[in-house]
Amino acid sequence: MPETLPLMIQGTSSDAGKSAIATAFCRIFAQDGYKTAPFKSQNMALNSYVTLDGKEIGRAQGVQAEAAGIVATTDMNPILIKPTRDAESQIVVNGEPYANMKALAYRSDFFDEGLRIIQESYQRLADSYERIVIEGAGSPAEVNLNDRELVNMRVARLTNAPVILVADIERGGVFASLVGTLQLLEPEDRKRVIGVIINRFRGDLSLLQPGLDWFESYTGVPVLGVVPFIPDLWIDAEDSLILHRYQGRQETAKELDIAVIRYPRIANFTDVDPFFVEPDCRVRYVSRPEELGEPDLIVLPGSKNTLEDLQFLRETGLAGRIMQLHRERACMLVGICGGYQMLGEWIHDPAGVESPLQSLEGLGLIPMVTTLEQRKTTVLSRGTARFFGKQIELEGYEIHMGRSVFQQNDTAFIQLEKGTDGYCDAQEKRIGTYFHGLFHNDEFRTLLLNKLRADKGLAPIHERPSFVALREQGYDLLADTVRRHVRLDAIEEKMKEFQQSEVPKK
Repeated sequence: MPETLPLMIQGTSSDAGKSAIATAFCRIFAQDGYKTAPFKSQNMALNSYVTLDGKEIGRAQGVQAEAAGIVATTDMNPILIKPTRDAESQIVVNGEPYANMKALAYRSDFFDEGLRIIQESYQRLADSYERIVIEGAGSPAEVNLNDRELVNMRVARLTNAPVILVADIERGGVFASLVGTLQLLEPEDRKRVIGVIINRFRGDLSLLQPGLDWFESYTGVPVLGVVPFIPDLWIDAEDSLILHRYQGRQETAKELDIAVIRYPRIANFTDVDPFFVEPDCRVRYVSRPEELGEPDLIVLPGSKNTLEDLQFLRETGLAGRIMQLHRERACMLVGICGGYQMLGEWIHDPAGVESPLQSLEGLGLIPMVTTLEQRKTTVLSRGTARFFGKQIELEGYEIHMGRSVFQQNDTAFIQLEKGTDGYCDAQEKRIGTYFHGLFHNDEFRTLLLNKLRADKGLAPIHERPSFVALREQGYDLLADTVRRHVRLDAIEEKMKEFQQSEVPKK
């Protein structure tokens, strides 16, 4: 096999668009016939992805593997950090829980072990793939952290990868962020930066050109491309920082109103993405009871700290308002994973798996009790459910540390090959499940929305978008856009040049 050529995408900040640009290169290299894999040594995210062997990695690397047309493995994201509380996170290593650690302990005690894990994972990928698209995290100019960082320039040196620096022009100050980042890099690391990409540009490029010329003259670093903003690009995000972008979608009134509860430790929020492409759905994230209004559907999504997010619902008054809307207006409720647990009668955490809180009373809308356990369930699941008069096939994935037991003999929502999952009441107004990705099932989503329409006296809509197809189209759109606006020939040349140059350094 030809020698592996790596390319690293770093950013001037979180949410600069590193994941999207890396996804584009995964698709481009795959389209060009190269066996390509993504790699992110260390990822901090609450949106995760379950591999075929039931392991957990960052969602972005799962998405990038899909874009490259390969099956995701834990080598693509060997270390996943999932924040549970302020300054404390669950550390997932090679797809399985390793320990809950404070930030300082992780930095002081885990560095050598983490570096070993990263090296081994990358080497396995390098033995199997021709191109590896490496994604950094945050910014490489975090001078307070750089002596023991495990995800930016140290990985670039380890893999001998050229670096493209990505900046988001939507934030403002794009040239200041690029110049400042470059100036804060060590001289040897700055030499690795083969160019920059300005991301999410809207407007007339001729108005930006004087700035591009100035930047190249001032820094000596080429602008490899200016990538335009791509509206309605339905590729899963992993960072809750992106939730601010959903706010602009809340203005237009639609026939159906969907409220998604945004608690502090919201996880796998992309579960509701399919609703955003529906012609009759208005989707709103809400954090206060006065924001709820009178929706047709309330979704309680996943949580990385279910007890403390449940406490947040009670302290803010959201819990009372949700129960009132369900009781007085028969508002439909759907709880997924942590949200499902919150709809039950009690949640117990005797071992302090997620929180010092030992027990909290749930909303009492599903007759079950959940106990959080050390063992984590991560699995791809499929089953059948009967809903709105139809028997349907469902696929999803589970990521949870709780075991839920029903207090009475209730009919389960989903029949699995072995066992059952979830709850659905006789009126189909309360649904709970551990299935992430429930709404990505096009047939179920159509039935659910048409039930809401029927409850309001509206005619059904039978022809709805296929979200799976839209996501595949999104990979191609992203790749095509980058091809048109980025100097791929210059990048290709630099990738080959770097791999022939020096011995990688730690």
